[in-house]
Amino acid sequence: MASSKITVPEIIAKKDKEKIAALTAYDVLWARILDEAGIDIILVGDSAAMIVLGYEDTLPITMEEMLLFSRAVARGAKRALVVGDMPFLSYQTSVSEAIKNAGRFLKEAGCQAVKIEGGQEIAETIAAVVKAGIPVMGHIGLTPQRAHALGGFKVQGKDVSSARKLIEDAKALEEAGVFSLVLECVPKELAAYITREISIPTIGIGAGAQCDGQILVLPDLLGLFEAFRPKFVKSYTNMAETGRKAILAYLEEVKNGLFPGEEHSFKLSDEVKKELGL
Repeated sequence: MASSKITVPEIIAKKDKEKIAALTAYDVLWARILDEAGIDIILVGDSAAMIVLGYEDTLPITMEEMLLFSRAVARGAKRALVVGDMPFLSYQTSVSEAIKNAGRFLKEAGCQAVKIEGGQEIAETIAAVVKAGIPVMGHIGLTPQRAHALGGFKVQGKDVSSARKLIEDAKALEEAGVFSLVLECVPKELAAYITREISIPTIGIGAGAQCDGQILVLPDLLGLFEAFRPKFVKSYTNMAETGRKAILAYLEEVKNGLFPGEEHSFKLSDEVKKELGL
């Protein structure tokens, strides 16, 4: 397995040649594991608002919090491309603010790119960020930061007009210079069409198998996040249940004086014990 850092041009070159595997991470421990496993892209998602910080949605998380998580992930990822997720109101207020905040992910956190939600309405801002030399991953379909405007967490593009809008959004973002495009909660036929129509890789989450790559939220994959499970999530294990069993076993051993055992304890030498009268 190659050990050199994956670059944005290498991600683009994977289209039609090799499926892209992406996952989220929020700390150095999991970043190292994902990196060693060979994951192509690690997204430091604003999903940390819900997964790590316990909020009901992604809106409350701040730039400073996202930079903190991003720095940790960047320290652990030696090979994977690290993408920082720009939080709500970090890019919507003005183009200059968007460029400044996007730059912080690269300059202060060690990311190689940022992700920005939105379609045609944000394309001009994305183009300016790209022009400033900051690679941008686009994100259309269900965009969680706009969930209130969209009427909740729903599949997008199910009727003719909304499907056409997503196609136009994809082409507008391609023109704006994004290097890849997340399609979230989009009917598989529409996602396949968009994938064929644009020259950059599409990365699906609830968008079918015809996208150029896939992404999942890591705690969903691991079976750790139990608040709810979207239809598109596949849990490959149940770490929540495994963790509970381990914690209960620890609790029982501590209460019954079984832990720590002799093998977990340090000892004084006979000479020191004699001197101390032990």
